[in-house]
Amino acid sequence: MIRIENISKSFDRLEVLKRISLQIPRGQATGIVGPNGSGKTTLIKMILGLVKPDEGTIQVADKELNGHFEYRHLIGYMPQIARYPENMKVRELIDFIKEVRNDEAVFEQELIEEFELTRELNKPLRNLSGGYRQKVGACIAMMFDPLILILDEPTAGLDPQSSQRFKRRLEHEKDKGKTILLTSHIMSEIEELTDHLVFLLEGKIRYDGSMNDLMQDTREPHLEAAVARMMEENL
Repeated sequence: MIRIENISKSFDRLEVLKRISLQIPRGQATGIVGPNGSGKTTLIKMILGLVKPDEGTIQVADKELNGHFEYRHLIGYMPQIARYPENMKVRELIDFIKEVRNDEAVFEQELIEEFELTRELNKPLRNLSGGYRQKVGACIAMMFDPLILILDEPTAGLDPQSSQRFKRRLEHEKDKGKTILLTSHIMSEIEELTDHLVFLLEGKIRYDGSMNDLMQDTREPHLEAAVARMMEENL
């Protein structure tokens, strides 16, 4: 589904990604982890076509990203911090996204009810709390039933009840065979929602494999301890 080959990216003199290669097959739920500055967000932006690599290639659904944008209708993206027009109402934003994508919003009403957005629809986005902005982002990312979900720190700002609702929804999407990329600093969340792990450190992939295999290899009972051990070994 997603193939990355020998990708490199620098910003001025800062080398963010260093000739990394990665394959994410259809139906795989992958957690991308690493400390701040490891290259996670840059990698996601490259897959979305928002950042162009200095060298290397990226393919999504067997199509190379080379200035083309049609593949994006396959993707539902939920950023860590969504920037919306402050004066726009929630209903207006959802309608605008539907018009831009020109896709059927299969689960629009279902997600609005699931994330308790009904009473927020006529409120300007500037009046929403951080948690409700996250719910709007989750609704937009999932309502078109995309084949690929890319979620960047998706539960940041959600209260425990909303976080559990979101996780149940993501498990449902996972069971449907969706390709999922999830970044989070909460290792228990990665452990709960994904099966495969990619660990980035200083722009390089230090681990790409099964989460269970990693914990067995490090002899750690939880992912957080296993990742901490990898970071110590790579210092």
